[in-house]
Amino acid sequence: MNKRPFYLVFTVLLTVCAGVLPAKAQYYKSTPENHYLQLRDELESQQRSTDEQKEALWKMVGTGSFQAMMYMGHYLKDASLSKVAASVAASIALNHKEYDGKAMRDLLRKARPLLRGKQLKAVDNFLRTRQKGGFFSIFDGKTLKGWKGLVDNPIKRATMSTAEMAEKQKTADEAMRRDWKVMDGELVYVGSGFDNICTIDKYRDFEMYVDWRLDPAGKEPDAGVYLRGTPQVQIWDTARVNVGAQVGSGGLYNNQKHQSKPLRVADNQLGKWNSFLIRMVGDRVSVWLNGVKVVDNVVMENYWDRSQPIPANDQIELQAHGSRVYFRDIYIRRL
Repeated sequence: MNKRPFYLVFTVLLTVCAGVLPAKAQYYKSTPENHYLQLRDELESQQRSTDEQKEALWKMVGTGSFQAMMYMGHYLKDASLSKVAASVAASIALNHKEYDGKAMRDLLRKARPLLRGKQLKAVDNFLRTRQKGGFFSIFDGKTLKGWKGLVDNPIKRATMSTAEMAEKQKTADEAMRRDWKVMDGELVYVGSGFDNICTIDKYRDFEMYVDWRLDPAGKEPDAGVYLRGTPQVQIWDTARVNVGAQVGSGGLYNNQKHQSKPLRVADNQLGKWNSFLIRMVGDRVSVWLNGVKVVDNVVMENYWDRSQPIPANDQIELQAHGSRVYFRDIYIRRL
């Protein structure tokens, strides 16, 4: 059953009330994406019986969340939970064909031996259909494969010789390996300055999922996602009113002519996980934060040279801004 209308009603109510609720009361607002984050947080932070774990996994079917579907992969080798996880993954996948891609099909192939009856038949029929594009993982949760250090900006990189770029990249990669670590399946910035980790591949038009969390103990919790090498979809602590962070995360912070602030505040409590869905087509960007649209088809300006349009094809970067930040479950599809 599709439970999205139920969640949307509560989302509207909470949005209306957001201005009067104290910040500490805003834990996980009622959206399907946040329901998944809350269930996962409870599973991983509390001691629960096997029956309670199964119940939490079954509840994720109702979220219809891409990230919830992919999360089932963590349980496929758990003897007591594997069959439930496989069925949950299949249920979400079969009801959300828009998630199709390498990531989903790899998950279904792993889940297939644990399925039975009509669900197994439906998965087999689906896997026989032809795949075109779709989401794939760009962070394997184990290594820094596919990632590199930051060398200057797109305009400066374009002027460098092959030899100069190679030398600078070598230095940048050394800094990246020092300051970014893979810890418990998460990509974590452990440095103390300002540093970005970048995709080796370049992207034109795309959709991207990425979950993120700021360290509440950080001096100035702040981060972002650079699109085609350009800053940025903003991430920060909404309590930092001295820098205007009360407007919320997800906005195109460096815009001057076009909308820079998010449409509404959709952040979860500092220290809790948040989820972005970012869509970029041409120079226009839409952002969903925890299932709430906070940027609606806004032109992203070229921060490096405002007389030029944003690069048509370039890397994606995860920004660290002086304190620890965590990223996980990063998936992308080319449009």
